[in-house]
Amino acid sequence: MGLIRSGNIDLTPMDDDATLTAYLWPIVREMIKTAVENDQNLIVEGCYFPFDWRRDFDARYLPSIRFICLCMTDAYIDAHYDEIIGHASDIEQRLDDSYCTIESLKSDNHRYIDGFEKCGERITLIEDSYTLSGADL
Repeated sequence: MGLIRSGNIDLTPMDDDATLTAYLWPIVREMIKTAVENDQNLIVEGCYFPFDWRRDFDARYLPSIRFICLCMTDAYIDAHYDEIIGHASDIEQRLDDSYCTIESLKSDNHRYIDGFEKCGERITLIEDSYTLSGADL
């Protein structure tokens, strides 16, 4: 959001994911490399990772990167939609979440599951519990 709000780019949070990823990924990628090179811990949370993100890192970096993709099953979304929406502003005040319907949430989850699985990534599916075990990490 800092890049968007700074006025240095002509993007908005409503731009499509491909446009946002194309712009943001090179910046995030280099932040990750810098953290690895400096033996720093860094958590990058977000949905603008390209599915084939590993192609941008060689053997110097990959052993230090732990990628975790959390997605929800359709059944979990159906059973917990009100609860999911109820937590939308836990980290940030969302002004308008009306776009986040059960259908859009399922569609987004399917897109991430399909895209990352095609690139060989492991997906952690939230089926009936939001608690992760050490094996999931």
